[in-house]
Amino acid sequence: MQTIDYSDFQRIELRVGTIERCEIFEKAKKPSFKLWINLGELGIKKSSAQITQVYHPKDLIGRQVLCVCNFPPKQIADFMSEVLVTGVNNEEGHVVLMSVDKPVPNGNRLY
Repeated sequence: MQTIDYSDFQRIELRVGTIERCEIFEKAKKPSFKLWINLGELGIKKSSAQITQVYHPKDLIGRQVLCVCNFPPKQIADFMSEVLVTGVNNEEGHVVLMSVDKPVPNGNRLY
């Protein structure tokens, strides 16, 4: 594993947001959802997430997630993904979202 300086970590804008809307992303090549995430002062940002094996759209509304907010936007089919929702693989190799264990204000940064 390559080590980095703390200043490298500080360059990554990892922020908490609340999923306010979720739809099945029918035009995506791989099964995905379209997410609209409230990131506080940053506003509502969109993301595409390949998490359909673990989650249902109605279960995601109101969930707080950890997002990388300073990657450039990425066009995925007809949808512009503005943030990256973070997650880790479970035993089956499906993505499980990273979240907080207690509610925090939207837009708060991970340090």
